[in-house]
Amino acid sequence: MRYTNAFNVEVDFISKFLYGTGMLLFLITFSLTCYYAYQIFHFGHKAETAANEAPRYHFVLVPEELDNDYWRLVENGAKKAAKDLNVVLEYIGPIQANTEEHIKTLEMSAASRVDGILTQGLQEEQFTPLINQIVEKGIPVITVDTDAATSKRLSYVGTDNYYSGFIAGQALIEDTGGKANVAIITGNFYASHQQLRVQGFKDATQHAKGINIITIEESNITRARAAEAANKILKEHPEVTAFYGTSALDGIGIAQVVEHYQKQDQIYILAFDTIEDTIHYMKKGTIDVSVMQEPYKMGYRAVQMMIDLIEGRSVPNTVHTETRIIRASDLPLDSKSIIRMDPS
Repeated sequence: MRYTNAFNVEVDFISKFLYGTGMLLFLITFSLTCYYAYQIFHFGHKAETAANEAPRYHFVLVPEELDNDYWRLVENGAKKAAKDLNVVLEYIGPIQANTEEHIKTLEMSAASRVDGILTQGLQEEQFTPLINQIVEKGIPVITVDTDAATSKRLSYVGTDNYYSGFIAGQALIEDTGGKANVAIITGNFYASHQQLRVQGFKDATQHAKGINIITIEESNITRARAAEAANKILKEHPEVTAFYGTSALDGIGIAQVVEHYQKQDQIYILAFDTIEDTIHYMKKGTIDVSVMQEPYKMGYRAVQMMIDLIEGRSVPNTVHTETRIIRASDLPLDSKSIIRMDPS
């Protein structure tokens, strides 16, 4: 009988222990389940709220030419800033350079009452009155890449175009020993940034007695027209020993023609910008030098500045992004790193 009682006590103790352990495990499991369910709901709800949050502002970026490798870099920078700062950004404008279409796009953007307009400034005579009208309606305007300095635009972010032309001239003097017959191919004759790049170049080379500017032709900001101009120049002016292209696609068009005539070792090419095709020709040795701008940073910074303006913060009248001369020996192994130029 004594053994039976002891056995029953032991069984009763084991049962209670197992029951208690089971309850403890249940409570731990239940608590963890509740905790993780809360975490999933809490953070999931926060993410959903952020995703559904209404954009702060609606901006429009109007370039001279939509389908242009250089302006795609400006667009990429602006869209990255728009994403980071919760802004809607439209990239709209003429497919190819066309002043009338550019003006119409600005007028339509103003009529739709967007919160801000980012645009490339072009002909002062046509753009200044329009920009003034837009600003007077209460829509802030920032010029990007090319300024409209006499207008009421609120700020400019981009290259110092006169300076970029000047350092291009200095590079040519250094690399040619101050002796070259130069042909200039410019994007167009009327755009202020193209004019400044030509003028800066002329001023830098004017005292170099061995530098002669033979002719200036227009490319209309296309590589095909740049190639046509280069071909025309080589036929009419066989004495030319150097080319200077002032817009992003000029150097590429020139390089194609120089390679066609197999004169890579005889003709010096000074280009503008570091888009992918330009880098390709630099690595081959066809393009000797390029003026490097920072289009990605221009786009990113312009969006930041527009938000500052709208929210009442002080913004500089002019922000010049870096411009410098780059040679093939300066190129990194990964060309994408120099093309993108992330602002971070």
